[in-house]
Amino acid sequence: FNTIGIDLLSACVNDILVMGALPLTFLDYIANDKLNPEIIEEIVSGMVKACKETGVSLVGGETAEMPDTYLSGEHDLVGVITGVVEKDKIITGKKITPGNIVLGLPSSGLHTNGYSLARKLFFDIGEYNVNDTIPELEKSVGNTLLEPHINYTKHLFSTLDVGIDIKGISHITGGGLIENIPRILPDGVGVEIQKGSWPILPVFNFMQSIGNIDEEEMFRTFNMGIGMVFVVNQRDVKTVKNCLKDISDVYEVGT
Repeated sequence: FNTIGIDLLSACVNDILVMGALPLTFLDYIANDKLNPEIIEEIVSGMVKACKETGVSLVGGETAEMPDTYLSGEHDLVGVITGVVEKDKIITGKKITPGNIVLGLPSSGLHTNGYSLARKLFFDIGEYNVNDTIPELEKSVGNTLLEPHINYTKHLFSTLDVGIDIKGISHITGGGLIENIPRILPDGVGVEIQKGSWPILPVFNFMQSIGNIDEEEMFRTFNMGIGMVFVVNQRDVKTVKNCLKDISDVYEVGT
């Protein structure tokens, strides 16, 4: 359970990073049919670790026991985050123009999306167990699916702090590249993503093969190996790659 708290913080942080906001404070809400103190401690310990690493203050939280609302063994987690950005520096995507480059930052796995389909593929169709180790995957099925969602705070501010003009940022969550990038594009501007310009993680290829899933459905359900995209001027591509060379690979995934 200790990775779930990391996932919760990362999902929230990345959603405000897209506006160029520096995360400041975090609140959590955890509800079950019946609270198990040991499990809550694991969830919160992951959250605390992630908050410390990001420089975010965990300023409070709420726990609730609702046996008439939740099924046994279920956990409902909610995160509320605040951040700060100067009004004139909010990144909205309105400065994106034709010819800009779409840079992709790799994900660590599913992050926090597509789990209904992933569970069906691994456990119903594939009939795997969480402890099964599959040659194509480096870890067990369970640990592959629990791989923590990457927090891109360091990635973003490493580039903003050297004065890079990032014109738009998209957190690749549910809907994948296909549905998330268009949300930041100005009217009359489209995006072309170049398939094969980044390595698709083995877990996605494996899931596609288990269920013979259509490629478009894969790209709409999963991040397919790209967790966040920056839209920048062509002249800034090399600088971004240099800034992030010790943190992450950076792929030119489209225009």
